[in-house]
Amino acid sequence: MLRLDTLARRIPRAVLQYGLAILSVAVALGITNSLEQYTTLRTPLFYMAVIVSAWFGGTGPGLLAVVLSTASVDYSFALHRQLPEVRADTRPFVLLFSISALVACWISIQRRHAEEALKVVRDQLQARVEERTAKLSRTNEQMQAEIHERKQAEEKLRERANLLDLTHDTVMVRDMNDVIIFWNRGAEQQYGWTSEEAIGRNSHDISKTVFPTPLEEITAELTRTGRWEGELVHTRRDGSQAVVASRWALQMDEHGNPIAVLETNNDITGRKRAEEALHKAQAELTHVNRVATLGEITASIAHEVNQPLAAVVTNADACLRWLAHQPPNLSEAQQALGRIIKAADRAGNVIGRIRALVSKSPPQKTRLGVNEAILDVITLLRTEVHEHRVLLKTQLSNDLPLVLADRVQLQQVILNLIMNALEAMNGIPDGSRRLLIVSKRHDSNGVLILVKDSGKGLDADNLDHLFDAFYTTKPEGMGMGLAICRSIIEAHGGRLWASANSPVGAVFQFTLPTVAEKMA
Repeated sequence: MLRLDTLARRIPRAVLQYGLAILSVAVALGITNSLEQYTTLRTPLFYMAVIVSAWFGGTGPGLLAVVLSTASVDYSFALHRQLPEVRADTRPFVLLFSISALVACWISIQRRHAEEALKVVRDQLQARVEERTAKLSRTNEQMQAEIHERKQAEEKLRERANLLDLTHDTVMVRDMNDVIIFWNRGAEQQYGWTSEEAIGRNSHDISKTVFPTPLEEITAELTRTGRWEGELVHTRRDGSQAVVASRWALQMDEHGNPIAVLETNNDITGRKRAEEALHKAQAELTHVNRVATLGEITASIAHEVNQPLAAVVTNADACLRWLAHQPPNLSEAQQALGRIIKAADRAGNVIGRIRALVSKSPPQKTRLGVNEAILDVITLLRTEVHEHRVLLKTQLSNDLPLVLADRVQLQQVILNLIMNALEAMNGIPDGSRRLLIVSKRHDSNGVLILVKDSGKGLDADNLDHLFDAFYTTKPEGMGMGLAICRSIIEAHGGRLWASANSPVGAVFQFTLPTVAEKMA
């Protein structure tokens, strides 16, 4: 078998095709002659020879088979014409056979071409089917892998969601249109809506969110940094309000596009109420301390008021005398009236300062100059300084920027520090009692105020407790003055501290940020 295959590969294909045509016609002729005594049919086998030659060999071998078959048929008829009993003309029959053989050859060739074309189409179709099947198989494998990965992701998300349901904080996820797509149990308990009721609704509409700044600004910061946090006011289902510490985190897809926002809210309503109560208590305590301090300088206040009132009486008597002259001295009387007005204004200013310090109005931060507040307090304490026999000096810088502060609270701090300095110098020889008040710039970003005395100084062991509430070195003190002063300064964004003065005494100093720094 191997030898035949090798021989077939060595023989040219054309030789085989034409040899098949000759062989098939020879076989047809031989069979026809051998069966001549049994039948008169001489053409069927030649047709078969033509068809076989054309089918396996193509056009050339098919035509060769037609020619050989026609010659064989004509030869066969020619032998019969030599017999005495056969005299008919057989040429029309031979011609008809030749034509029929050509038609059979053409049909066989076309059939073969059709079969070959069909085979090619079938092969192509099968190749496409196999390719499509392979693609579908790969696609199916990919889909199976994606489905498996999605199931794993869903399982992880489900586990995370179960974990998020365990927290008491409210956790929600909303898309970029603020539509809720996840709502945990903490949110259900906090706001009163179930997960089924909340999902699909706008988060800001359902909770009637009150923002500290416009939502557009918050969204811009969230887009820029990916995070935002602040305090929001939400309304629960029952109509009650809750203050929450809210934290937002922007979620991205694999291409870096924002797809959702994770929002966690912690209810701080109770804490805010406690802070408000604490602030109210601190304000009450600050007011009490301010009134108590003013009570300590009642004599000085009375003297400050009595001086302009006495000047009013004196100038009024002088005005009456000038008017009683004949003729009345109107010029002198007019000058006396002017002095009365100035004295009355001075008394009114003193009373106004006292009323401002005693008032119980809420803090109102405004733009003000530190030097003006210092001078108002010095004016109020001028008599007190004189009675303590203290030499008061000031070094107030003229180029100080404005600060954003509450005037009354700032004056209360300055008042307390000056009063403490005066009391610290009790028992010091008269000529050594010196008090210096300084105002200047601090690190180019704020204002620094210093109150320096030449008193007994500070105990280094107690320096750390100096600003603690209820700590005092005075037998009759409450221990609240310096603690309140520190809380006031820190509420204004500043800092208050104490240190030793050189060579003796103490220095109390505090800083305040400028208006520009506050705005920044």
